[in-house]
Amino acid sequence: MTNKSTFIQQSTEWIRKSKNSDANLKDYFKTYKTFRWASVEKEFDWHKTKKVNVVHEIIDRHANGFRKNKVALYYWDPTPSAVFPKGRDEKYTFLDLKRLSSRFGNVLKKHRVKKGDRVGVFLPRTPELYVAILGIHRVGAIPVPLFEAFMETAVEDRLSDSEASALVTMPGLLGRVPFNKLPKLKHVFLAEEEGPIPPSVGGGPEFYSYSQEMAAAPDELEPAWLTKDDGLVIHYTSGSTGKSKGALHRQYAMVGHLQTSKWSLDLREEDIYWCTADPGWVTGTSYGIYGPWSLGISSVVLGGRFSAQGWYETIQKFQVTVWYSAPTAFRMLMAQGNDLPKKFNLKSIRHICSVGEPLNPEALRWIRSITGQAPHETWWMTETGMHLICNFRSLDFKVGATGRSFPGTYASVVNDLGKEVPPNTLGHLVVRAGWPSMMKEIWKNKAKYDEYFCLKGWYLSGDTAYKDKDGFIWFAGRADDVIKTAGERVGPFEVESALVQHPAVAEAGVIGKPDEMRGQIVKAFISLRKGFAASDLLKKEISEFVKKNLAAHAAPREVEFVDKVPKTRSGKIMRRVLRAWDQGLPVGDISTMEE
Repeated sequence: MTNKSTFIQQSTEWIRKSKNSDANLKDYFKTYKTFRWASVEKEFDWHKTKKVNVVHEIIDRHANGFRKNKVALYYWDPTPSAVFPKGRDEKYTFLDLKRLSSRFGNVLKKHRVKKGDRVGVFLPRTPELYVAILGIHRVGAIPVPLFEAFMETAVEDRLSDSEASALVTMPGLLGRVPFNKLPKLKHVFLAEEEGPIPPSVGGGPEFYSYSQEMAAAPDELEPAWLTKDDGLVIHYTSGSTGKSKGALHRQYAMVGHLQTSKWSLDLREEDIYWCTADPGWVTGTSYGIYGPWSLGISSVVLGGRFSAQGWYETIQKFQVTVWYSAPTAFRMLMAQGNDLPKKFNLKSIRHICSVGEPLNPEALRWIRSITGQAPHETWWMTETGMHLICNFRSLDFKVGATGRSFPGTYASVVNDLGKEVPPNTLGHLVVRAGWPSMMKEIWKNKAKYDEYFCLKGWYLSGDTAYKDKDGFIWFAGRADDVIKTAGERVGPFEVESALVQHPAVAEAGVIGKPDEMRGQIVKAFISLRKGFAASDLLKKEISEFVKKNLAAHAAPREVEFVDKVPKTRSGKIMRRVLRAWDQGLPVGDISTMEE
């Protein structure tokens, strides 16, 4: 990648903040100069006891102190089911979760699941999912969370690669687990079971009733004591660019989870916090479990399928104060119109953060219009384990900018040789190696792990970006996705952001299409909003819109209307799928693709 390529800045619009902010991180620039990660270690009991286990720090530490009766988890799913005909509306204190996780830990011990073993968790967002993960931690095993909508290939890939010896799931998902291809799997615990438990067949795993096993288990179990470098969790990447990879994180990652939850999520004791991410993705554990509960924060979990009304109702019902979600979700809410949110009281929200993909300006402005709060972007990856680049609550920021480096980290933009490039120059987005939540390894793939650190001293993210003269980093896209057209480099995200500002465009995905004359041309795949019909005239209008609002060379020379832009379940556009569609090639593994 040449260091002479100049990136188009999308916006000079600022979000201005109060100079007298009540944010936890008050003086970013002073703190950035003086902050050291060692100071955060003092927040944890293991700093004194030398006994390490995340379940003690996020649950037991609170259950043994003044927060024991504080609600840790508010769970709501109004959808009736066979097991819960009236839906579920439940709450669990830190003491409740200590007892329940001890019970499940004892269940695992009974079946000889031990330190270092991998245990798959294949459940929808239910209390049982969270109890299972906590119980796995309690015995020193390593959870492998799986998203509930995964199909057979995705389930097999992850359970096989991790060599999981046990699985927690439910009867309705059994058909997606290829037991005959998982010889290492010995135990299957079934939650929300109805009727008899399936028998073991042909030397396969034994099946157990989760509820029966839990009812018979003692509710006390001291955590298995570990070291800071022992395994915490294995998360598989989303598969937006190819086959998923298992990122193993270590117990010490909790240091990063706590501090980023305090400074970028701005969590405080009295907050009601809602992270909408499923624990099948890293956001759902780092910031749906480890981060908020390390601070003793009350969290909301909403079960069931997405519903705009249900989301607004959740905010109102629980008086959510801090909301963490994804641009895809914000755009889905936006697509339902302006009238629906007016029926709900959303004034409790004081802070919103965004994750998963870049936040386009139109979605930011719309969310601010209905809540009074502008979403603050957070950039990080499955492999990084924690926030690395953020827009902070106490700082002014530019609309469209990814943000600034988190204190204790240093993100930059470099050329192919690892040399930092001048401002407004497109290059590789890198982070100086050594932050607390950095992955320990890529499971069973050292060569792949080493690829991330091929530029000495840097973690190579695989993203492209530029840094402006004010120190803001702007995301451009995956390195493989950058479009080279007639000697110019175009980041797909900037074009997608421009496209969704057109009143007819609901979603947009952009790729570079091979072209004999230009090398590549910009091609856009577009799904339309309700009330708009596909036509050649509309294609031309959309292309001209981008030309006028962005740049002539960035305007799509080809537009294709689609029912839905393919995205991973974590909200990332699967541009490799778009390229396969365009070229009439096999799409490869799409098991992680959104339904």
